[in-house]
Amino acid sequence: MGAGNMAEYLDFLMYIFTDVIETVFLLFFLGKILKKKICPPFYFLFAVCAVLVGNVVSARTITGFVALVLLLSACGIFVCHADVKSSILYAALAVEIMLLCYGVVKSLLALLRPWMPAVFHDTDGIASMLASEAISLALSGFCYYIVYRYFSCYSAAEQQQMFLVIIPILMIFIMSEYINTIESEWQFEVLDDGGGSRDLFSHWQLLAMHFLGLLSLFCILFSYKKLQQNFCLSTKISLLEQEEHSLNQYVEEAKNRYDRTKSFRHDIRNHIALIKDLLASGKFKEAVSYIEDMDHMAEKMSFPCSTNNPVVDILMGNKLGIAESMGISVDCSLLLPYPCGLKDMDICIVLSNALDNAIQACKNMTFPDQPEACNTGCPNGYIHVSGRIQGDFLMMEVENSFRGKCSVKIGTGLSNIKAVAEKYSGAMSIETRENVFVLQVLLVIPQHPECISQQMD
Repeated sequence: MGAGNMAEYLDFLMYIFTDVIETVFLLFFLGKILKKKICPPFYFLFAVCAVLVGNVVSARTITGFVALVLLLSACGIFVCHADVKSSILYAALAVEIMLLCYGVVKSLLALLRPWMPAVFHDTDGIASMLASEAISLALSGFCYYIVYRYFSCYSAAEQQQMFLVIIPILMIFIMSEYINTIESEWQFEVLDDGGGSRDLFSHWQLLAMHFLGLLSLFCILFSYKKLQQNFCLSTKISLLEQEEHSLNQYVEEAKNRYDRTKSFRHDIRNHIALIKDLLASGKFKEAVSYIEDMDHMAEKMSFPCSTNNPVVDILMGNKLGIAESMGISVDCSLLLPYPCGLKDMDICIVLSNALDNAIQACKNMTFPDQPEACNTGCPNGYIHVSGRIQGDFLMMEVENSFRGKCSVKIGTGLSNIKAVAEKYSGAMSIETRENVFVLQVLLVIPQHPECISQQMD
C-alpha cells in the first residue's frame, strides 16, 4: 500500500471515527433531555445508520440536516418512547447546536492558525481534525448541559407548545448554511498587501455569525421559558382572584346566617313561652301550627346540603340556592373528609366552577315547543352533586342537564378544575350523553394525621 493510499485510508477512518463520536453524543443528549435510558446496542445501531446517511448526504446541507433530525427523532419515538413533537424538537435543537458549535470552532481555529504550530496548519490533517473535534464536542457538551439544566423542565403540554421553537431553529440553520455556501464559493482576490486581510475579515464574520446563531437559540429558549412562567403566573393570579371572590361570598353568607341565627336565639325563649301558654290553654292545634312555623324558620337557617365541611356547606347552599330559584331541580349527596389535607379553597374551586357551569348549562337548556325533548323529567333541568371516599381517593361528580354538541370546549372554569386535580395528583374527566353532562374529579387525599384517624373511625 502506497503512502497516498495509506493517507486516504487514515483520512477515511478519521472521518468514520468523528462521525461515530458525533452521533453517539447526539443520541446521549437526546436520552438525557427526554429523561430516558438508552441501551448500548441502540447507540451502535444509530451510529451505523447515521454514518451511512452521512456518506450519502452531508449534515451541513438542508437535506442532510433533515435526514439526521428524522433519524434522531425516530430514536426518540421508538427507543425512548417519547412523543413525536418533543422528539423532533429536541433532535433539531441537538443537531443545530452541534453544527453551530462546529462552525464557531472552525472559524476560531482559522483565525488562530497563523500562531499555531505547523502541525495544525493542514486543515485536513489528523492533528487539526482531532483538535477541532475535541473543542467542538466540549463546546457542544457545555451547550447541551445548559439546555438540560435550564430548559428541559416542562410538562407534556408545554413541550407540545414548545414545538413552535423549531421554526426559528430551522431559520437559523438555513441562514447560516446559506452564508457558508456563499463564503465557500467566494474567490478571494490575492492582493499585494490586502489579500490576507480579506480572508481574515471573512473568518471574523463567520465566527460572529455562528456565535450569534448559538446565542439566538438560547435567547429563543429563554424567551419561551419566561412566557411559560408568565402564563403560569397569570393562571395563579386568576385562581387567587377567584378564591378571593368566593371567599367574599362565603363571608357574606356566613354573616347573614349568623344574623338570622342570633335573632332566632334571641326570640327562642319567647317562642317556648308562647307554646307553653297554648298547650296550657288546650289550644293544641295552634301549638302544633306554631311549632311547624318554627321548624320552617330553623330549616331556612340550616344548610340545604351537609357535606361534613362547613366552608363547602356555605358554598353549596349559595350555589344550589341560586339553582333552585331558577327552577332547577337540585340534589346533593356529597360527603367530604374534614379536617383533612385537602384545602377547603381547592375543593371550593372545583365545586364552584362545576356548579357555575352546571347552572349555565341548565339555563341554556331550552326546548321550545318540545317539552318532551327533556328526557330527564325536569323542564328546567337538574343538578346532582355526589361524592365518595375510597381509601386515599376522593371522587366528586357533578351531573347536570345539558344540551349542545358532544365536544365540550375547556374554558377557564374547567381549566381551574383541572389545575386543582393535577395539584393533588388526580385527574378530571368529562362525559356527555344525550342531554346529560357528567364531570368527574378524582383527588388523592394527602396522608394527614387527622385523615388517617378519621378513616380508622
